[in-house]
Formats: sequence, structure tokens, C-alpha cells
Amino acid sequence: MNKKKLFRASKYGFLIIISFLSLFPLLWMFIAATNKSVDVLAGTLIPGKNLIENFKVLTVNTNLYRAMWNSFKYAAVTTLASLLISSLAGYGFEIYHDRGKDMLMKILLLSMMVPFAVIMVPLYMLFGDLGLLNTTAGFALPTVSTAFLIFLFRQSSRNFPHEVIEASRLDGLTEIGIFFKMFIPIMRSTYAAAAVITFMNAWNNYLWPLIIMQKDSAKTMPLLISNLTAGYTTDYGVLMLAVGISILPTLILFLALQKNFAEGVTGSAK
Repeated sequence: MNKKKLFRASKYGFLIIISFLSLFPLLWMFIAATNKSVDVLAGTLIPGKNLIENFKVLTVNTNLYRAMWNSFKYAAVTTLASLLISSLAGYGFEIYHDRGKDMLMKILLLSMMVPFAVIMVPLYMLFGDLGLLNTTAGFALPTVSTAFLIFLFRQSSRNFPHEVIEASRLDGLTEIGIFFKMFIPIMRSTYAAAAVITFMNAWNNYLWPLIIMQKDSAKTMPLLISNLTAGYTTDYGVLMLAVGISILPTLILFLALQKNFAEGVTGSAK
């Protein structure tokens, strides 16, 4: 009994230590956001009284609210479009039978091996000719419906009961009706996981917005944070505050959907 208690105490102690080490960078960031730059460089771990002043400096010297809105708008559009297109593709790959679908899926998976840097310049030239620079469509199109999301929905669709499809057809539902009224509600865990992954990737996207968003009014939060370190001096208190504000939307989204996140990633359906 004593050995069992000792093992349990050791296990929880180990988990507490790992949790603290994982959360410490976030804690330090929020502490740094309340201090002056000189105190941050000194390595203080005591919360300061400079939070309001840092926020004033951040809002005066940058277009914070516009950057937050741009990031949210771009990420939301990318996420919604990706969920719709990728789930339709994944559903079609698994449910419908065609001799060429396996080969097409392999080609899609092979496309994941192509670095974005290889297609970056041609995409920029194409989008420039189409007049899509500094636009939401220009941001979203290259990242909508990735091969990974299609594969995720295809694997999850294998758990979708085919009896539901047959029964729905007998009840007179169209194929589109089956998808929207039956597939989406049943596969909500996969949608939750895909939403978190896509939103985080779009929100944190730096390289593509750096190239395509040339107007200050179109800048995103990663570009704003980058600009804070571009001068001769860097105010690390203001910088950490900007980083803290930037991670809040993705953190809130993950906490809201974490119940279904693990199920969605593993491809299970409720």
C-alpha cells in the first residue's frame, strides 16, 4: 500500500513539474508584459506596474486593433473555407467509389512534400496579376484545403456509418443533404480539431503575409510583432505584451474546443 501511495505521489509530482516547465514561458511572458524593458532584461520574475503604460505605447506606436482585426478576419475566412472544402473532399474520397481516387489521394499527399518556398514567388506573381495583393482572398487561397486536412477528413469518414447514408437516401435526402444534415453533426470532433489546427496556422502565418500584404492597413499580428524588433532598440515589455495579446485568440479557441480536439485528431466520431 505504501509503495502504491509512493508511486502515485511520484507520478503526480512528475506531472506537476512537467506542467510547470511547460507553462513557465507563458507565465514569464505575462510577467514581462507588466514590466519596463530594463526590468525584463534584468530577468525579474516579479509582476510590475507598467502594464497600462506598455499598452499605451503599443497602441500609439502601432496599429494594434487593425492588425488584430486583420488576423482574425484572414484566419476566420481561411478556417471556414478550409473546413467546407476539405471535408467535402475527404467525404467524397471515402464514401464514393472511383478507380482513380487512391492515385489522386497519393498525389495530394505527395504535394505535402513540396516546400512553400518553391511556389512562393510564382504565387506572388500570379496573385499580383490577378489583383489579389493586400486582400483576404490573396491571404486565404494558398492555404485553403490543405492535403493534410483532406487526409484527416478522409480517415475520419471511415468511421461514418454507411447505414446512415443508405437510410438517408431511402428517406429522400440528396447527397448534399446527407453531407450537411448527417455527416457534419456526426463528425463534429473532426471539425473541431481541423478548426483549431487551421485557425492557429492561419493566425501565426508570417511569411506569406509578409510578401503579399504590402499596405500598413493590411498587416497582421505576426507582422506587427516583427516590426517591434525592427528598430535600433526594442522595448521588451511592449514586445511581450504584443505577443501575449496575439496568443489569446488561439488559446481561447483551443480551450473552447479541447474536449473534441483529441477525438478529432485520432479520427474518432461521436
